[in-house]
Amino acid sequence: MKYMLLIYHDEQSWDAITDAERQQVYLEYRNLRGELESRGQFLSGSELQPITTATTVRVRDGKDLVTDGPFAETHEQLGGYFLIEAKDLDEATSIAARIPSARTGTIEVRPLVEHAAEAAA
Repeated sequence: MKYMLLIYHDEQSWDAITDAERQQVYLEYRNLRGELESRGQFLSGSELQPITTATTVRVRDGKDLVTDGPFAETHEQLGGYFLIEAKDLDEATSIAARIPSARTGTIEVRPLVEHAAEAAA
């Protein structure tokens, strides 16, 4: 089953750490990604640009409403994602707990909806 691991963290805290600390976290991400790739479990993933680059789109009464920034103000921002293959939720949450940002932020684990035609492919 495919799971989306949504990585939330506080951008201000991330910006406050040193470059050496940031590089150490990136190394941990690369190592985890490499391990998951070697087992065929890593399907996709990426770090996102800061929320200052976000644009929000809503359609209300047939009109497009486009605004700068995220939809809601929160303490943590969506910073990236891993798309993985896991046998079940327990395995997915175990992988999520190994994501470096889980130590300071939140990893939301969500199964993807897989339609019969996609599962057979």
